[in-house]
Amino acid sequence: MRSLNRILIPELLDSLDSNDPRAIRSRRDLVFIDAFMGNSRWIAKTISRSPLAREGIVELGAGEGRLCERLHRAVPDCKITGLDLIPKPQRLSAAIQWEAGDFFKTLENMHGAVCTGSLVLHHFSDHALSELGGRLTRFSSLVFVEPLRSPAPLIAAQLVSPLLGEVTRYDMPASIRAGFLPGELAEVLQLDPSFWTIREVATWRGALRFTASRNRK
Repeated sequence: MRSLNRILIPELLDSLDSNDPRAIRSRRDLVFIDAFMGNSRWIAKTISRSPLAREGIVELGAGEGRLCERLHRAVPDCKITGLDLIPKPQRLSAAIQWEAGDFFKTLENMHGAVCTGSLVLHHFSDHALSELGGRLTRFSSLVFVEPLRSPAPLIAAQLVSPLLGEVTRYDMPASIRAGFLPGELAEVLQLDPSFWTIREVATWRGALRFTASRNRK
């Protein structure tokens, strides 16, 4: 796998009003991308198999709450909390908890066993992620999917670009260049290998699937 330097570039969707037609189109694109990559399916399947899920799940960067809803269907007897800058979307189930604000701060009030997120960590610098890693030590299990930073996903992004809106055509390669290679997430989050068991899989669809389980003493 040829190495590409990690580069953080501001993504257009983050700067648009939620009611902007370009933002609405981009969110539709993200649903399509998620279905193609299988990110939410994998996260829900992985978490639903864990006995820790019944102790609570927290999602970082929950956005419109689609993953929270999927997790609620997969483990309906579990407390699920979404963290995002925006208020709780009105359409979400009343059973799903929500904390609006900077999750670097709201995480301090969270209780649960599993922390998850889909395509959220690549938005942050290595320094910010090292700070976040310290906050994640309150959880027993971490389940994340991030863009795989390699040439193949960039080529794939070019091939599907005619099917996408202008915002996604810009944001998708930016996300890939800000993504991670196997071994990098644990390092930037500063997860101590003596306390965590790390498992990673790079998929042909361009995803890096990452789990970390706290070792039992």
